[in-house]
Amino acid sequence: MRAEQMESLFYAAGYDKIPTNLPEYVFYYRRESQGVTVIFVIDYRRGIYISEDQYEHMKNQGIAFFGAGRETDVHMLTLILAEDTQAAKRLCAKDRFCWLIDTGSDRLLIHEDQAGDFYGWRAVLEDYLAAPLSDGKDTGDTWKKPSRSVRENWPKERIMAMPWVNIGLVAVNVLVFLICTFTGELLYNKGAFGVAEVMADGSYYRIFTALFLHADIQHLFSNMIVLYYVGEIVERKLGHAPYAAIYFLAGLAGNLFSAGYEILSAQSYSSVGASGAVFGVEGALLFLVILNHGSFEYVTTGRLVFAIVFSIYCGFTSTNVNNAAHIGGVLMGFAAAAVIMTVRPHGGTRKDRGFHEN
Repeated sequence: MRAEQMESLFYAAGYDKIPTNLPEYVFYYRRESQGVTVIFVIDYRRGIYISEDQYEHMKNQGIAFFGAGRETDVHMLTLILAEDTQAAKRLCAKDRFCWLIDTGSDRLLIHEDQAGDFYGWRAVLEDYLAAPLSDGKDTGDTWKKPSRSVRENWPKERIMAMPWVNIGLVAVNVLVFLICTFTGELLYNKGAFGVAEVMADGSYYRIFTALFLHADIQHLFSNMIVLYYVGEIVERKLGHAPYAAIYFLAGLAGNLFSAGYEILSAQSYSSVGASGAVFGVEGALLFLVILNHGSFEYVTTGRLVFAIVFSIYCGFTSTNVNNAAHIGGVLMGFAAAAVIMTVRPHGGTRKDRGFHEN
């Protein structure tokens, strides 16, 4: 069976091997300047039994090991060699980066919830498994060219996988804040959102421009630190365009909720900030966590719900905080993620001027 002789393929692709105490589990890895890719091979044919929790623990331990002491990204794919693929499939139920190899037919099995590719490895493995064996052995010599393809695909796949939209949104927010420090009130007077301003001159664009204005450095930092970490997870899962859609839809929904609250409460104020959009990204992550049975990318439902509820509670107990925008944003983010996953199953001070912080 060709699946039993894959080690030479990994070596030809420039991967090193780290065996474990048990021969059924082997890690192959390759370090790059931008991170490390790891292929975790589990030989499920040896009569072993692994629970879903044990599998998740082993993979998390592997990620922690390869990332230990380094500020680097670890991207891990699991390959499970199995004759009883139905039994092995349960281990991949919650893991998007987990593929099966049917050793009886030498076929790569990728289910609809799994990632369609991993740095070019899908084509390499499919070609490798489909090729005939010579003399019952495989030296790996004929696979140096496909492994070169993996090397060539690494920078491209790595670049495409980066959360460019999230990085760009953080950069634009920071850049606009820096501009505001040199232009004084100009951008705030032109871009802050409030029903009174919109009704006075028809400046409906404010519902959009207010998303990139922040009252002070603390306001900016609190929004961007959450967006940077949470947004990366959501963008990697949903893709660049869907993530951008969630961000802006949640931000706009937050400002619409804010306008509705202004009208119902007969109050008038101006709002700035990306919090509605950031809460929307958190709402999207909440849906993904629930969809993945309560755990996704080391985030659990309980912890995320607590973080969202606590943030909203802090808003209610503070002044100059636009809670309506927060609630509108998180609801829109959750709903938008649900729609996307249904369609595509495979984040002196300016407070004194009376701004409400989104």
